[in-house]
Amino acid sequence: MSKKHVMAVFCLLAGTALPSFAYAQAAASSNTTITPNGTPNPNHPTPPPTASHTNDAGDPDLPALKAGNLFSPKAGRPLTYWDGLVGHLTVEAGISGNPWTRSGRNFGQFYLDRANTVTLNQIMGSLSHPVTSIGSGYGIGFVVEMMYGSDSRFDPTIGMGDGTISGLYQWAPTQAHIDIHTPWIFHHGIDFQAGQMYGLMGAEGTPALARPFYSFNYAADYIVPFETVGVVATMHLSHHMDWILGIDAGNSTTFGGAGNNSRPKGYFGFAWNNLMGGKLNVHAIGHFGPQANNGRTIVSPAGWSSAGIGRSANDLMQYNADLLATYHVTDALSVMAEALYLHDDASRDDAYGVSSYLSWDIRPSLTLNVRGEIFRDNTGGIINQYSSDMSYTNSLRNRPFGYYNALPTIYGDLTVGVAYRPSFINRHLGPASLTVRPEIRLDKSLNGTHPFNQSGTVSSRTVNNGTNNMLWFNLDAVLSF
Repeated sequence: MSKKHVMAVFCLLAGTALPSFAYAQAAASSNTTITPNGTPNPNHPTPPPTASHTNDAGDPDLPALKAGNLFSPKAGRPLTYWDGLVGHLTVEAGISGNPWTRSGRNFGQFYLDRANTVTLNQIMGSLSHPVTSIGSGYGIGFVVEMMYGSDSRFDPTIGMGDGTISGLYQWAPTQAHIDIHTPWIFHHGIDFQAGQMYGLMGAEGTPALARPFYSFNYAADYIVPFETVGVVATMHLSHHMDWILGIDAGNSTTFGGAGNNSRPKGYFGFAWNNLMGGKLNVHAIGHFGPQANNGRTIVSPAGWSSAGIGRSANDLMQYNADLLATYHVTDALSVMAEALYLHDDASRDDAYGVSSYLSWDIRPSLTLNVRGEIFRDNTGGIINQYSSDMSYTNSLRNRPFGYYNALPTIYGDLTVGVAYRPSFINRHLGPASLTVRPEIRLDKSLNGTHPFNQSGTVSSRTVNNGTNNMLWFNLDAVLSF
């Protein structure tokens, strides 16, 4: 059996799963995520209401008011709504080691594009309040979150401070939304989120602990929406089934001059929660609408072009689809499988991929994670390596941007790593917690192209003179409060 076939088999069988952070980027019916050891992700607030919660008034769909971590109310004094404020801070730094790169870049990566460079990826702070009863079956909460670091280069929202810092380390607002529960229409009501929020698709989220590895899979970087500004409604059709509808301005854009075109976009999907005695969660969700920029094409003196294609962008659709299933084999072992698809009428691009994960809590302080992925870029136009710190933001703002890409390629990647939470350190950190995640990853072209470890130029943007594989070693440390 050839190396190509061995790699393909490994990617299909390697793993499968994660614990419940299958909805990591921002679960369709939740504004929380779960870390590899099954504890709430500190970058997100308490989970939204489910039928298992009961508040002081006996409402089964809303949790009772609880004190947050920012205040210590006096004993015996009734809690007020503002006593439930929650604040979190997370700091992530790491290094991506690739001894064989000739470009200084890891091809096919957004956040981990810099090879052999220690990087402050993110300082992320949030202020939130869980959805809490305000009477008569209604509840309200909110989330405000900001990020500073190298990851902010790839997580801007146009019209919200983009470009104010243009170096390796930038800042970005990542969440600013109001969350409302209503008792309307369905037995368990309808939840609304309005404002800026993470995209609802994908198994790997932007916050450091909303994913099992330091590195991302191809689908998380190149298919799923990162940020959206709009309104999402989650209709609880039953205790186990939700219907998701949303309308927004598009991926990482807002409205008017900060939008990519004059047409709305939106979500449609379903989520099935806590099936098979709480062991299985499934969601199927799509994001649809024109995503191309309707501005004119601008060419820089160096020869780089902007992404604008004129008024035709208003009518050229992009389709994203995500099917995700997570199964908890035991309390310590979970598996997950995800399939994603993208089609863009404007660029005539198609891409699709399948990822599988396995997560095993070997000890309370140690989790083994395995990921296998096969990803097909049918045209070579999806997997682009942005060549400067502002390239991605400029592509969204319809400014000339530098990049290089590959021939149509079937990518395979196999990643093995651990999440180690050293108890001998954490017991001295009070409310803080340290997580260290080493990983080893092999990326390979499964159809004979050579896109790795080499860069392109403005006159030769498509790379095929590199290597057909990329073996790299990554390590990050995450301190969360």
